[in-house]
Amino acid sequence: MVPVGIRFYGLGAITLGVVGIAWGDFALQWQPVAAWFPARTLLAYLFAAALVVAGACVNDTRGRRATVFGATALAALYTGVVILMHGPLIIQHPASFANWSGGAEQATLVAGGLASYAWLTRNPGPGNAAVTLMGVCLVIFGMAHFLYLDFTASMVPAWLPGGQKFWAVATGIGHIAAGVAFLTGVRARLAAVCITAMFGSFSILVHLPLILTGPRTHLNWVMNAINLALTGAAWAVATYLADAIPVTGVELSPGEE
Repeated sequence: MVPVGIRFYGLGAITLGVVGIAWGDFALQWQPVAAWFPARTLLAYLFAAALVVAGACVNDTRGRRATVFGATALAALYTGVVILMHGPLIIQHPASFANWSGGAEQATLVAGGLASYAWLTRNPGPGNAAVTLMGVCLVIFGMAHFLYLDFTASMVPAWLPGGQKFWAVATGIGHIAAGVAFLTGVRARLAAVCITAMFGSFSILVHLPLILTGPRTHLNWVMNAINLALTGAAWAVATYLADAIPVTGVELSPGEE
C-alpha cells in the first residue's frame, strides 16, 4: 500500500496540472516563462498535462511500477522548473533573494519526489538527498519571512489572535527550526510532521478563503495548488523519515533511531 503522504504528493501535482490546463498557462511566478517564448501556450498545456499524468501514476493502485514512475517523473518535471525557469532568473539577478526563494519552492517539490521514490524503492540515497534539500529550502523560506515581513504579514488573516506580524515571525522561525532539524537530524521526524501541518494550515487559513472570495482569479487557484503541492512534498518527506530508513551521515536524536 502506498502511504497517504505520497498519494497526497501526487494529488498536489494533479491539482497544479488541472489549474494549468484550465487557464492554459504556466503557474505564474512559480513557473516563470517569458510571454515571448515560442509555442508558450502549447508548452503550458503539455507541462500541465504531464503533471496530471505523473500525479495520477503516483496514485495508481495496480502496483508500484506506475507509482515509482510517477514519483520519478514529478521529481524530473520539478527539477526542470528549477533549472530552466528559475535558474536563469537567479543567474541574471543573483542578489535578488526573491529569485532564490522562488527556486527553493520548486526544489521542495523535487524533494517530495525524491522522498517518494526512496520510500517506494527502499533506496535511502535519494531520500537522504530529499531531507537535505528540503532542509536548505525551509531555511530559505524562513529567511524570506523576515526579509519580506510586511508582505508575509499581509497574507495572515487579520482575525487570528496575536496579530499578523506575530504569526509572520512565528512561521518564519518555524521554517528555520524545521530546516535546521532536517539538516542536523535532531528531531527531524517531528519537524517533518510539524512542517506538513503548517503547510496544510496555510491552505485552510490563507489560500482556500481567497478562492472562495475570488473564484475566477488565476492567482488564487495557483497559490492554492502550489501550497497543496508543497504540503504533499513535506508529507512525502515525513513518510520517508517515519520509516526505518536510516539517514546517512546524520545522528538522530534519542527516540528517533
